[in-house]
Amino acid sequence: MKQLRTNIRRIAFVLAALFALLILYGGYSLSNYGSRWFSTNANAYLRSVKKDVIPGNVLDRNGTLLAGSEVVVYQDGTLSWNRVYAEEEDVRRGTVHALGDSQGKVSNAVESFMASYLYGFKQNVWDRLSDFADGRTRQGDTLTLTLDADLCGYISRTVSRDQSLPSHVRGAVVVMNWQTGEVLSLMSFPSFDPAADESLVDRTNQPYFNRATQGMYAPGSAFKIVTLSAALRSPTLQNRSFTCGGTFLPDGDPAHRIVDYGTDTKEGVVVSHGQADLKTAFALSCNNIYAYAAAQMGDDFLRAEAMKYGFNENFLFRDIVAENSSYPDEDRSLWEVALTGIGQSRLQMSPLHLCLITAAVANDGVMMEPRLLMEAASSAGRTRLTYTQSEYRRVTDADTARTIRDAMLLAVNSASGTGGAAALPGWTVCGKTGSAELDGQENTNAWFTGFIADARAPYAVTVLLEDTGAGGTYAAPLAGKIFQWLIAK
Repeated sequence: MKQLRTNIRRIAFVLAALFALLILYGGYSLSNYGSRWFSTNANAYLRSVKKDVIPGNVLDRNGTLLAGSEVVVYQDGTLSWNRVYAEEEDVRRGTVHALGDSQGKVSNAVESFMASYLYGFKQNVWDRLSDFADGRTRQGDTLTLTLDADLCGYISRTVSRDQSLPSHVRGAVVVMNWQTGEVLSLMSFPSFDPAADESLVDRTNQPYFNRATQGMYAPGSAFKIVTLSAALRSPTLQNRSFTCGGTFLPDGDPAHRIVDYGTDTKEGVVVSHGQADLKTAFALSCNNIYAYAAAQMGDDFLRAEAMKYGFNENFLFRDIVAENSSYPDEDRSLWEVALTGIGQSRLQMSPLHLCLITAAVANDGVMMEPRLLMEAASSAGRTRLTYTQSEYRRVTDADTARTIRDAMLLAVNSASGTGGAAALPGWTVCGKTGSAELDGQENTNAWFTGFIADARAPYAVTVLLEDTGAGGTYAAPLAGKIFQWLIAK
């Protein structure tokens, strides 16, 4: 009998422990995934309540109306509402992927992801009683975002009028404050006008898809930021000088030849950079030296560094939903590792993630959490939430970040650097280009990512242009125009 009581107590203890773990996991899940579950289109309760609530306004950081509600009152006293958007079409197009639309065609945008604010679910009992006593229809909160409507409109106009780009260019632009994490632009194109007749939307190139947060791309040479960070920790590489002879065979197989941009073996054109250290090779965007460095460090070493910068991590940001970037972890031959060092192989990341990495380098190795919501206020004007900046993680030490910054400065400002088109007279601009090759494309994807190294204008900019050509030729000039606008405003 005594043994039976002991066994019962043990079982009861185990069951109690499992129940406690279930409660803890439930709390963790609600805290981290609650807003995602709530905002999903599968939430029937949200869909039903929306019909009886006038959604709140959405403003940019300067008070410009991005979205509002036009209320229609019928003769029987009932009412309905229509969503209205910013007056200027370029602003509507430049903000639609961050803001979303009333039909929910843009996934995980403000209109859906922040529905708990916009449709009054954050109201307390006194708010409800006040609305009832005054005979007011339930109204959602007014949201002020970190977006800059003027900047978004400028980028939209610039992209649509750039004669060097395809008429239906695909890509993304992310602009953020590297000190605070505030997102000023989260733009994807082609875009669409949420105020226009839906039947007029050209769906050929997935206009509802947010390439800034959902697009997964090989970063090309822009990944050399991470490869350089790893190499600076490698005792056998950090102070070395290397020789680029124009060709590198990681495993000795001629079919696995790595060459530099501009090389055409059929025409007998071979680009080589000769002697260079890690910073000079970075500025030159030398594939041979960085592929060699990756092969020397090995897959485990490079992967560990990439994971510090957020690869293979489940991003759980409070204001933004982003796809998880991936560093491949299967079938890793020496050739695959060398390719990964120059941002190819099966490496995938979003433009937002690359901008976060760039901002972390500018911020002495501290990656700030990207923030989109600046303030939420009730329909009565009571502040419900205000912006607070938050460190997401430290990705590297300050000395390493400064060395990477020096290399990015060379890439933009040295005579042979690949990012010269982004330079600004009188300002310190640091950056890195990328040109990623994908099967089936006529041209490479063009990347530029960089920042202004000045606390007076602490901005990071990442540009991705699909299927256009070299990053230094197409993405860097656009980034340069955006930097120019930012310092002139």
